[in-house]
Amino acid sequence: MVVFFQKGGVFMWPLLFCAITGIAFVIERFISFARASINGKRFVEGLKKAIKKNGIDGGLKYCGEFSAPLARAIEAGLVTYKKVGLNKEALEESIVNTGNVELAFLEKGLPILSAVSTVAPIIGFLGTVSGMISAFDAVAIAGEIEPTLVASGISEALITTATGLTIAFPIVLFYVYFSTRANGYTRMMENTATDVIEFLLENKP
Repeated sequence: MVVFFQKGGVFMWPLLFCAITGIAFVIERFISFARASINGKRFVEGLKKAIKKNGIDGGLKYCGEFSAPLARAIEAGLVTYKKVGLNKEALEESIVNTGNVELAFLEKGLPILSAVSTVAPIIGFLGTVSGMISAFDAVAIAGEIEPTLVASGISEALITTATGLTIAFPIVLFYVYFSTRANGYTRMMENTATDVIEFLLENKP
């Protein structure tokens, strides 16, 4: 790997930086999604039971047992309900505003992953072009076309392209995966919020 890295030339350093950045944010995203993970249906069932048993204060206490964004958004809705009562618009606004803030952290690393998947191949191609120029300069200096000299120069030049594509490929897959999970979490939060608001309007705890 060291020899391969050295053959790639100076452009391997920014590619190494891209690889490290991509790996770091992939790990960070897995940790963030693990912390945000929650079963929406079970959460709502437990919340309804807590509210029926101990009122809104019981629901607030139940939400406090979870650290997921979903719980924080519903908790904000319950606080608003406690202040203004059965005001559907106020409840929806409170949940949506808090939900947007809480969901922001699920998407904060995605632009970085997108940038890495785009920049890495570009750096790789740039390294290849630079290497090709150097290879043909060597041929011009030699004054004759030496197959081994040309093949060796082109081989080394293509290392950066291969490296850039190797970095970009898994990062793109992780980007799509995390984007899908974030969208799914958003839909779950919307469905849960609707369910909770309807429950409050029907039962008037």
